[in-house]
Amino acid sequence: MSKINQTDRLRLLLKEKEFLPVPSCFDALSAKLIQQANFDLTFMSGFAASASRIGSPDLGLMTFSEVFDQANNICNAIDIPMIVDGDTGYGNAMNVRRTLKECSKAGCAGILIEDQLAPKRCGHTPGKDVVGREEAFDRIRAANDMRNEGYDILIMARTDANHTNGLKEAIFRAQKFYELGADILFVEAPKNKEEMITICKEVQGYKIANIVEGGITPNLPMKELTEIGYKLAVYPLTVMSSAMKAMTNSLDLLFKDEDRSDLLLDFKDLRQRVGFDDYYEISSKYETSKRD
Repeated sequence: MSKINQTDRLRLLLKEKEFLPVPSCFDALSAKLIQQANFDLTFMSGFAASASRIGSPDLGLMTFSEVFDQANNICNAIDIPMIVDGDTGYGNAMNVRRTLKECSKAGCAGILIEDQLAPKRCGHTPGKDVVGREEAFDRIRAANDMRNEGYDILIMARTDANHTNGLKEAIFRAQKFYELGADILFVEAPKNKEEMITICKEVQGYKIANIVEGGITPNLPMKELTEIGYKLAVYPLTVMSSAMKAMTNSLDLLFKDEDRSDLLLDFKDLRQRVGFDDYYEISSKYETSKRD
């Protein structure tokens, strides 16, 4: 299906599915593997993309042009909806408008906009703070205005206020984000199940849980998240962390000149997953492109 329809596909998924697990990608290959594993959608994690693309932590170091380029490559590689991490929108409300516009044009089905003070921090690491209410609300207001001007994309509005101002303020901001047109509400880093229940009870709209293995928020089973009231759960580091573990283990064995075959994909499977078989099948239709 053409990437221009991904926003509608995401809307349909939210309407029809009881719960949506969202493993995060960080590049085109990880996104393809998520699609091949039969997940309905993916999220481009800023944490993972920053580590993958520039080899740096998620501390606001990746520029908008780098984020956009990464998102564009991912959208071109897959046929499932992708939600992009738009961070703070990279400036004021006017920057948010441009960020949303370009991501919509690239084929992103959704965009995350958050209320952190720039440069932002990973939600499960120290040193983060949030902007004042009005600036936070203007970011979502600007995103919704741009969507109403024809750049159709779902808005995931995130607040990190629980960390700095407490749960009551975080819920207030999330409720206002919903009133301003946000489709998915993201209250970051609840510290326990009780806070998660309160969020789902008091905030309208579709709620998303952010499950960072080893992070602040409890890693509850999907069934339990559904019962609490979450519609989605994003897993921002599962794919990258498992890939890093596999790479470090195989590199250690290579350095020691020991057998690493148990850690490797079969070469035939690797080629198939990358797309060689599809390429050969399609190119066989063209006399000047096919190879025996």
